Amino acid sequence: MQKLDYNQPDFEQNLKTLFRRPSYPPEIEQRVSRILSDVKMLGDAALVKYAQEIDEVCLTPQTFCVGNEEIKAASKQLSSSCKHAIKDALANVAAFSTRRIPAPWSYSPRPGVVIGERFEPMDRIGVYIPGGTAPLVSTVIHTAGIAKVAGVKEIVATTPVGSDGIIAPAMLYAMNLAGITEIYRLGGVYGIAAMAYGSDSIRKVEKIVGPGNAYVTAAKKLVYGETAIDMVAGPSEIMIIADDSCDADFIAADMLSQAEHGSGLEQAVLLSTCPELIPQVEAAILSRREDLSRRKTVDQVIEQGMFLIQVDSLEQAAAIAGDYAPEHLEIMCRQAGYVAKKVKAAGAIFIGQWTPEAIGDFCAGPSHVLPTAGSGKFFSGLTVEGFFRRTSIVNYRKSALKKELDTVLEFAAMEGLDAHGQSAAARFECESK
Repeated sequence: MQKLDYNQPDFEQNLKTLFRRPSYPPEIEQRVSRILSDVKMLGDAALVKYAQEIDEVCLTPQTFCVGNEEIKAASKQLSSSCKHAIKDALANVAAFSTRRIPAPWSYSPRPGVVIGERFEPMDRIGVYIPGGTAPLVSTVIHTAGIAKVAGVKEIVATTPVGSDGIIAPAMLYAMNLAGITEIYRLGGVYGIAAMAYGSDSIRKVEKIVGPGNAYVTAAKKLVYGETAIDMVAGPSEIMIIADDSCDADFIAADMLSQAEHGSGLEQAVLLSTCPELIPQVEAAILSRREDLSRRKTVDQVIEQGMFLIQVDSLEQAAAIAGDYAPEHLEIMCRQAGYVAKKVKAAGAIFIGQWTPEAIGDFCAGPSHVLPTAGSGKFFSGLTVEGFFRRTSIVNYRKSALKKELDTVLEFAAMEGLDAHGQSAAARFECESK
């Protein structure tokens, strides 16, 4: 763990170092690009090759897709409590998304003119579901579950498998319940490539959403243009603002919750106005780590990605948080709601000591697919609007066009686009003859 204090002369410089966290190491792009190129050129043959090479699973185009019998069998393996949790989370996420479905609208700003917008759900989207270090069942709900609410007809999922080719039963059950129409045992970069480019056995999608490791993130960035993507997101991160009213054990537990994700590149940052709280949190972290199943990964984050920072005031904490733009921001202090309003950028804000970040990961309602690495300054988390096409609507009557014809002609002259001007003027040429 690294400790910083606002009284230190190099405090600002150390903060800048903390803020510089790439979504993924740039050196991996060459390998990612080669895999993408192979899948684009060779299709199914490349998918078979990389499934064997990367995930050590022997697949054929006929076994890429999960069949209905396997999905039905998965349901029978789950406890009623597991099914209930999945259903509850899906209902919460769907209810939140339903409130955000965009509606068509129009108005008349000037006589003879009607303008507005129309929204149509996409036809075919892809969701990437991480399944390597942990089968992220919740990601199914926070991606496909939202696409289903939007009315997307075809929802394609790719997820990595082990050498046995098996997808976790809870994952398959959630995929079926969330409305996924095609499930492929294709992970990592080659799974992204399959959705972006298509092959003889898989049709390409219009948009790819969902989190992943550094290779998946790089792949999504590189296929942008062939298909749309939600965002470029890196390793998970959490920042906590706390004062002397906070429970050190709550803070420690929440920081560790992000440290266990698996890459070892995650970050967990505490900003506290209380100097006595920092050693208490440190002790609680070291105590709690003893009982965690993912200690190797957690220890790497504790060593390299945990920061305990003493700040001068809650106002300074809010300013630092806004510049850092964390994926998850917990505010556990007096007047937490007031402090939250002072933060200019964050993927999601969790207010008060009874709102752990994990509630957002699983079942609160908003999607847990959120911007990281400071990209919250220009990206937003996944919402139902992301699965719609927005189309502008423009409708002019003759009298309105005639009134604005001079404006059109002036712009056409300024830009040297004669045909543009003529396309409007031609409609009135008969009147001058």
